[in-house]
Amino acid sequence: MKASANHHLTEIITHLRSLSGNVPMHRKESKKQYTFSGLDFSEQLVIWDRLWHTENNFWLRLHAYFFLERHLKKETELREMWPVIVEWQNQIDDWGLCDALAKVYTKILEVIPEEVYAQLQQWNTDTNLWKRRQSLVSLLYYSRTKKNYLSFDQISSLITPLLQDKEYYVQKGLGWTLRELHTVYPLPTMSYLNQHIKQVSSIAFTIAIEKMDIVQKDKFKALRKLRVSSV
Repeated sequence: MKASANHHLTEIITHLRSLSGNVPMHRKESKKQYTFSGLDFSEQLVIWDRLWHTENNFWLRLHAYFFLERHLKKETELREMWPVIVEWQNQIDDWGLCDALAKVYTKILEVIPEEVYAQLQQWNTDTNLWKRRQSLVSLLYYSRTKKNYLSFDQISSLITPLLQDKEYYVQKGLGWTLRELHTVYPLPTMSYLNQHIKQVSSIAFTIAIEKMDIVQKDKFKALRKLRVSSV
């Protein structure tokens, strides 16, 4: 099995390292059929998991993500992949792959919410900035892609501890999550912003109000200016 897996890794790496280009080109290329593409999902997952852990390369890992992305519709496969790919977060050191995994994690969150939410709670207090970002972005990702949501209180309880996080990419993720939260729970989110507007960073605030109408935007801009200036 190990020799076979190594052969498959060599096949992937040889092909992908011959490529150049951008994400759309790599996404198109990810549809290539490998000699192992006919194997069961679980067997293919083993191969892509090994690649993720042995190759510290953005483009190679992106193709491991593309494999997952093709398997987001079957609940059985989402359940099966979770104990494997939850470990992938440990290798994350950039926002691109972090947010790619968020797309997968948020789907699994709908299937096994208690288990995934417990992991997000752990990441929320981690010293690693990418785990803290993941604890936010995975909650909703882009809310339009989800059918089921956690409660407002569950989501906001992971936002509040990171309101004053010093890391830029955590603040970007926090603003993103507030923006999507407003889409799902508009009134509670506006109440939350009203309460915490002094603590919300300028980075997060700008993103949080992106999808609001002009009246709401102007209201919160004026409120934030007033409260911040009164500090």
